[in-house]
Amino acid sequence: MSDRPAGSGSAQHTVDSPGDERSTLTRLIDRYGRLPLVTSVVFGVSAVLLAVAAISDNPTLFFAAWAVNYVTDWHLRLRGRVANAVLRRFGFGDRLREFNRLMLLVLLAVVNEMSGVTVFALLVTVYFSANGSHAPLIGYRNKRRNVPVAVLNMDMSELKVPAAPNSAKWRQRGLTRVPGPEILLAAAAAAVLAGFGVGWLALAGLATLVTLVAAAQLALYARQNRRIPEAPEIIEVLNRRLAEYRPEVALYFTFAATGQDFMYQVNMWIDTLEKLDRRAIIILRETAAMTQLDRTRLPVVCMRKADDLALLDLSDLRVVLYPGNAGKNVHMLQKAEAKHVFIGHGDSDKLASSNRVSRVFDEIWVAGQGGRDRYQRVRHAIDPDSLVSVGRPQLSEVLPAPAERTPGPLTVLYGPTWEGWTDEACHTSLLPMGERIIGGLLARDDIRVIYKPHPLTGKRSPEVERIDAQVRRLLHRDNERRAARRDPEHVAATDRRLAEIEGRIAEISGRSEDGDWLQWTRDARWESRDVRAEIAELRTRWSELFWDEAYQGGCHLVVTDRLPSLYDCFNHADLLISDMSSVISDFVASCKPYVVTNAHDEDAEQYRLLNPTAGAAYLLGSDCAELDDILGTVAATADDPLAQHRVELKRYLLGPDEPSAMTQFNTAVESLHARALHAYPLGTAAEPVPAAPAYSRQATGLIPRQATERVPETLA
Repeated sequence: MSDRPAGSGSAQHTVDSPGDERSTLTRLIDRYGRLPLVTSVVFGVSAVLLAVAAISDNPTLFFAAWAVNYVTDWHLRLRGRVANAVLRRFGFGDRLREFNRLMLLVLLAVVNEMSGVTVFALLVTVYFSANGSHAPLIGYRNKRRNVPVAVLNMDMSELKVPAAPNSAKWRQRGLTRVPGPEILLAAAAAAVLAGFGVGWLALAGLATLVTLVAAAQLALYARQNRRIPEAPEIIEVLNRRLAEYRPEVALYFTFAATGQDFMYQVNMWIDTLEKLDRRAIIILRETAAMTQLDRTRLPVVCMRKADDLALLDLSDLRVVLYPGNAGKNVHMLQKAEAKHVFIGHGDSDKLASSNRVSRVFDEIWVAGQGGRDRYQRVRHAIDPDSLVSVGRPQLSEVLPAPAERTPGPLTVLYGPTWEGWTDEACHTSLLPMGERIIGGLLARDDIRVIYKPHPLTGKRSPEVERIDAQVRRLLHRDNERRAARRDPEHVAATDRRLAEIEGRIAEISGRSEDGDWLQWTRDARWESRDVRAEIAELRTRWSELFWDEAYQGGCHLVVTDRLPSLYDCFNHADLLISDMSSVISDFVASCKPYVVTNAHDEDAEQYRLLNPTAGAAYLLGSDCAELDDILGTVAATADDPLAQHRVELKRYLLGPDEPSAMTQFNTAVESLHARALHAYPLGTAAEPVPAAPAYSRQATGLIPRQATERVPETLA
């Protein structure tokens, strides 16, 4: 899950340095990776050698080049996504690459007047034709099964849907054809050319037979999927289930851009939704999102098309919660009977946390007074009465700082944010100072680093991606020096126990690996038990094993997966170093010391004024000159000069401890639900209001009394 220890608004800056003087080769390596580039070059050279060897009648060179070409070709298909895309763009797709090898193989056989060359050429032709049918057959099957509706945790057993074949996994991995028989063709030709006899052509026959059988199987699956239920039929069954469940509150989510890395915005709210007094449902708009959704007993519906979303029976729904701002929110905002609330996915001093686009919602729920004050930036656009403080229910997992830090090595959590969608929204410290921060931490032997980058780090900027990789290498290199502190036998035993727990969590929290979303929708049932309590217990056991000092041995961690969680890292860190993001606001709940990066060396007082979250922070300039003094202050067991400031800041940002954030959130839902129900009682719906000029309404008889009214002189 995470890398194991032993192996494992301020001014903005641009993510790509305009004065980059690195060579073209270096930039290509940074962008695409060393291995894909080397593989592409080797593939190209081997392709040329194949042609030269076939024409010059050199079987030894040919089969050596063929082996290299075949291996590199499949590596590019599986791992070289960018290189493979470039080859296809220039008309040299995987089908043509395969055809090139086969035709050169036949050419070599003809040039050498190989025994049975006619039969061999015929077998190659049949093989290539049958192999070429795989992709269309799989494409047809997938197109038929690619219905725009998916469901979890509701009984959809009425649907008559054939099971997805196991071979669908191959398609998901990019293997649209069988990757082995071509080797048999080459082996048959090599054996006959080496003088072992024409009987070896049986290998070519076997290759052709395997491919024909695979094509026949795919054709059978395609035929079985001719009568897949269409979206309206699935929605009809779904609406019957919704009429039984009668959801009152919905969490609605759609990606702001393509990708699955945004699902943390939904997962952080699942526990809160399950604890509401009202019946809740999760509505998603992208099927890919469901693969990253944490386990929940709540019904989950995915509707990819707006027209299908409009057909859902949500007559009892009166409150809709939105964790993100995205264009497709408008498809749900059209539901006039419900009250629409922006709940976000964390508070920070970024402009995104006070976006004027939020005015489209009936209410905006913030954690505390700090959230209210941020919207003063756009006070001309946001009605102050629409702001409601509800606390941060998720932060119940964050443990408070101990009264006095236990003497010993300091654990520092470095959690930089990502580079943002634009340079203006770029707040990451990785680019200007990430390596200096890590270098300063590693210079002290009494520091252990937990590095947890934002899930989207490097998605937009290759330069940030390069620095992220460099930070990981630095930590890995220092871990090699510290590895002697750990008992290998104890580490191995703990690894096994952790793997067992992770397997159990995956078993009860995930869905079956067999099938696809259509099959999972068919097999969906009402969740009969609350598995989250069991998952929580397993995670607690996992955490106890993982953070045990005998297992850690003071080694650094690179955390990129779900375990350990961010809040788990909070609980085991003595100090946070981060950028302006919601990570800081959440960490303030612990009242532990934290550092905010000031990459542009702004005036400290002005910086804290513009970014209240940094009010109780140690500021770190771009040269990291203050880092050593900060570490020394935090490591000391004497009173922390900013401790009381952090207590006050916590109350300002996150609200009071009592009543609990969950109570506040539930109360806000109940209040808004009551108002929505008063406006539109159950059984009623918003009706269109006729709107037309007076003369149009007079003509249609809608408002007869206006027939005697005179047109104002100013309009006459």
